[in-house]
Amino acid sequence: MGKTNSHKKAEKHEAVFDLVKLMSKAEKRNFKLYATRLDGNEDAKFLKLFNCLDSLEQYDEAKVLAQCPEISKQQLPNLKAHLYKQLLTSLRLLNVQHSTTLQIREQIDFVKILFDKGLYTEAQKVLEKVEAKAKATEQWSAVLDIVDLQRQLKVLSYSSEMSYVADKTARASGVVSTMVNNIASLSLLSVQCYALHQNIGFARSQKDLDRLNNYFKPKIDAYEGKAMTFTETFYFYQVKAWFYYISHHTTLSYRYALKWVDHFNTHPEMKEVMYDGYMRGYAHVLDGMYLMHKYKAFVRTLEEFERETKSISTLNDNAAMISQQILFTGQLNKCIMAGTYKEGLWLVKNIDSYLKKYGDRLTIHEKMPLYYKVATLYFGDGNYHKCIEYLSYIISVKDHNIRRDLQCYARMLNLMALYDAQLDFNIDYQIRSVYSFIVKMRDMTEMKDVLLSFFKSFGNINAIDLKKELKILYERLKPYEKHRYERRTFYYIDILSWLESKISGKSMGQIVREKFEASEQQEQNRKDKKWFNRIFGI
Repeated sequence: MGKTNSHKKAEKHEAVFDLVKLMSKAEKRNFKLYATRLDGNEDAKFLKLFNCLDSLEQYDEAKVLAQCPEISKQQLPNLKAHLYKQLLTSLRLLNVQHSTTLQIREQIDFVKILFDKGLYTEAQKVLEKVEAKAKATEQWSAVLDIVDLQRQLKVLSYSSEMSYVADKTARASGVVSTMVNNIASLSLLSVQCYALHQNIGFARSQKDLDRLNNYFKPKIDAYEGKAMTFTETFYFYQVKAWFYYISHHTTLSYRYALKWVDHFNTHPEMKEVMYDGYMRGYAHVLDGMYLMHKYKAFVRTLEEFERETKSISTLNDNAAMISQQILFTGQLNKCIMAGTYKEGLWLVKNIDSYLKKYGDRLTIHEKMPLYYKVATLYFGDGNYHKCIEYLSYIISVKDHNIRRDLQCYARMLNLMALYDAQLDFNIDYQIRSVYSFIVKMRDMTEMKDVLLSFFKSFGNINAIDLKKELKILYERLKPYEKHRYERRTFYYIDILSWLESKISGKSMGQIVREKFEASEQQEQNRKDKKWFNRIFGI
């Protein structure tokens, strides 16, 4: 995989061109029917502009003007704006039948039209129907608009009950406003937790944990035990899952992620309305299983999610993009857990195609974990040059505040790959560079210091003493597996298996597979013993 356009930021974006290129064949066909619905529109300039943009691989204004001589350079900006509006209108009309939220907004617009025409009785009938739908799917901002329209309609039908109606409307508006405020507060907390993880990864020290607890815990606890709507509960579970995840409470994070997904399963009508939140809940469950090494449960859940995506991913292109990213991450993690690195390499071609297709729409936060997982796969397989290539996409990121954790561990894994590939002619410079970067990111720990010190002294170790020194390093690093903050390194790099492979002469894949098989056998023995005790009443 070379440094293709999918890994580079496009130099120039044209909103209308991007929209045209992302439309499906069915959407383009529907737009042409929509655009030519009036006599004479077959030769409309905006339709010619659409056909021209559709034929281009990249936006080029000179080519557009050359292919459409009837469009002047002065006309082009206004024509692009008009085409953009027509495209969005066409897409809205096409997709409204598949989107509950669009249907609700459409009905509210109909009420306003009927209201402006003075058809108050008809408007009230439509309003009652859409109110029920909006409340059922917890579209609270829409409900606020509905309450306001109800107030306006009641004002025009003055009666002796006017005072009662006014009080009732005020109470309804107050209740909905409280819900909206709670949702806004909880969703903000969730976004802040997620942003913190995207910035630093896991809590790096007790100082990080104290800051996390002091800021988030009182705010989260304020909602504990309260009766909440579906959407409030969803954000509550989400923020709890992220809070415990960053705090290294993997089990608690996993439990809230399960509640998050189960919440949707008990309210299946909300899956289509909030598909993004539903799928990301699954991603969080899978990540928890991966960190806790629950392989069989992980595989079952991944297969379950794949079945779910067959219906959800058809909602729209964004749903397809999100579901595919979660599936790729899950499939990569499955191979990494079992040590089946070579068997997992078939995924890389599909991931490259995915990155090429959605490259301009995916953020660097979303691309980096995929690059890192693919690099890990190549490292485990012993293909160090490909590992270094994928790590370079992370190391070359200019903004060092984006996924600092991945940027630090990518540099460490790169050092190990350089060592294994025997590309260590400038290893001293590489070590100093990595050390300096990690210190700058305020992420230097005892474990990282021990590992980097080993690489520093590597040039002074005789070949005959190498295995002995590797064993010493292994014994020094092994206790960190249980350390609350240091163990996060093992989430990113399986350093102990790497050292065992060097000491034993086996491949890293073989070492990881042996550990995996032993762990699975141990788990099966535990289950067999539990079954035996239950049957015989022991």
